Amino acid sequence: MSAGNEETDDQLRALLSEAKTIAVVGVKDDPSADAYRIPLYMQQAGYRIVPVNPKLESALGEPCHADLASVDADVDIDIDIDIVNLFRASEHVPGHVDEILALEPRPRAVWMQLGIHNGEAAQRLREAGIRVIQDRCIMVDHRRLLGSSR
Repeated sequence: MSAGNEETDDQLRALLSEAKTIAVVGVKDDPSADAYRIPLYMQQAGYRIVPVNPKLESALGEPCHADLASVDADVDIDIDIDIVNLFRASEHVPGHVDEILALEPRPRAVWMQLGIHNGEAAQRLREAGIRVIQDRCIMVDHRRLLGSSR
């Protein structure tokens, strides 16, 4: 595994099996973009997707939130985020750590998509008890470990 991933297939399978809600930071509304296609796949696989992008009003049929803090503060939705899925350039990841750590309850995991990794941010999250998966595609791992459905 790359970028300091320590999760085994069994651990990833358990995480993906138990998770219900995925907040997607950097979601897009362009069907040709990975940040649209991958969350769409996960939504179709049965996960609740919570889109986070300050530039969009909605994505994947759900209202978009400007940031993770606004998801946490939204009284109209009563959800616990299981996984924060980051579609942000590696250099922007540290800027999301504080808002991830402020979530109540905290997510079980932060999943950085293929090509995205940041050792310092990952260490801070792990020290707070949050699992970190870096430089891996959640859709590829889901298909490989669980097939097309849960």
